[in-house]
Amino acid sequence: MAVSSTKSFEIKATPEQVMAAIAAVDRLPDWSSTHKKVVIESTYPDGRPHRVRMTVVSVIGLTDEQVVDYTWDGDRSMSWTLVESTQQNQQDGAYTLTPSGGATTVDFSLTIDPKIPLPGFLVRRAEKTAIETAGKGLTKFVEENFR
Repeated sequence: MAVSSTKSFEIKATPEQVMAAIAAVDRLPDWSSTHKKVVIESTYPDGRPHRVRMTVVSVIGLTDEQVVDYTWDGDRSMSWTLVESTQQNQQDGAYTLTPSGGATTVDFSLTIDPKIPLPGFLVRRAEKTAIETAGKGLTKFVEENFR
């Protein structure tokens, strides 16, 4: 059962600063407790990550080995698509950044579909944790490291 969520939040930084933090994919474990290991396998000519392999532990305790492909649109947006996973059929996510005075509005969306049948409330809990981590964890990471 695939579930989708979105969240909007504000970070007191420029879109360029926020995107620099998002592009620091190898530092995901610094602000996302579910990400245990991240390896950038390939990059675009500008140095931003293209294909990334990661080890993620879900809120229900399952370890997932994932490979995702990132797509970038300057400092406006970043999205990813799941290429392979031990625990998921699908995962698509995106960050869209909009300048807002001296801050940036971040729109985050995520769709996940686990391979194994799980009760809907567990899937929604895992997704809620990911959405909350994106808001709180990314905000703190940007404000402490990229301003």
